Amino acid sequence: MSRIDAKFAALKAAGKKAFVSYVMAGDPDFDTSLEVVKGLPAAGVDIIELGLPFTDPMADGPTIQLAGQRALAAGMTLERTLDMAREFRKDDDTTPIVLMGYYNPIYNRGVDRFLTDAKEAGIDGLIVVDLPPEEDDELCIPAQKAGLNFIRLATPTTDDKRLPKVLQNTSGFVYYVSITGITGAAVPEAGDVAPEVARIKAQTDLPVIVGFGIRTPEISRAIAGVADGAVVGSAIVSHMADGHSPAEVLAFVKTLADGAHSA
Repeated sequence: MSRIDAKFAALKAAGKKAFVSYVMAGDPDFDTSLEVVKGLPAAGVDIIELGLPFTDPMADGPTIQLAGQRALAAGMTLERTLDMAREFRKDDDTTPIVLMGYYNPIYNRGVDRFLTDAKEAGIDGLIVVDLPPEEDDELCIPAQKAGLNFIRLATPTTDDKRLPKVLQNTSGFVYYVSITGITGAAVPEAGDVAPEVARIKAQTDLPVIVGFGIRTPEISRAIAGVADGAVVGSAIVSHMADGHSPAEVLAFVKTLADGAHSA
């Protein structure tokens, strides 16, 4: 059982929904970012999505694009991102880490080497948004064989004909993108999300976690109430960009986590 599977089993046993947080590795710098990442579990985060900085993040809105630029300017690389996971694992061997990013840095490193290094660093799953199911032989299937979950995104435009293909080799959980567009672009409505989550759950036993546009504890609670959990990224990244200290960022994260857990 992977750390991700174990986490969802524990949450289910406790009757709780999941709270997943996204942070950009290395934003605004390695040490500050690491301090925040290390503090996430105590702030109520069940699964950490660790953003891999990339120059052309086509699925991300301005907030996360700028975070990636700051991280790259501070010297962040794929290797340093794995270093961050290694540092985190020195104190925490249970909280799942999902590396979220784009394929170019992985391809440049070489898939076999990347998977070996990611597994050794304590990465549990991958979200690689620019590799569709038609490219599963490229990374998804090798990742599964290496013991890493490969988490796929479903969207409002993933129709019933496309959905089985999206779910085919997905593991860990399904990430449902609550809106059409880029990260942080709009606020999701639970009433719109609920039937879409039900449609996905009719075709898979995997947990369905909902993200994009969740900014407040109230929205976190509402969305978690109609899914298996909620993901928050841009709102946390914005809080960091506004110059808040790691302690202040983590206090904000806790309010979001409390919202999801109260669903």
